[in-house]
Amino acid sequence: MKLTSVKLLLLNLKKNKLKFSVTVTLKKDVLDPQGKVVQNTLKNLGMRDLSNVRQGKYFEIDLSIDDQDKAEKKVDEMCKKLLANLIIEDYKISKI
Repeated sequence: MKLTSVKLLLLNLKKNKLKFSVTVTLKKDVLDPQGKVVQNTLKNLGMRDLSNVRQGKYFEIDLSIDDQDKAEKKVDEMCKKLLANLIIEDYKISKI
């Protein structure tokens, strides 16, 4: 009986979660030396059709907030405060 209530609680928690992905990339005008190294290495491995490679960061964020607008605002705040350097990076938030 106790195990069943724990499972129900866990299922309920999963239902109330909202999941977002955040992709952070360098702004187009900012040089990307890591992306250039990856591009050159891939070309050296025989992948000659590459024209450009840019590197970024990817985050998956779970929130236990029911309201999607509030959750998205919270993720936006996270990006502005920590996840992205707004001077040299852009970010995109998507609900998963």
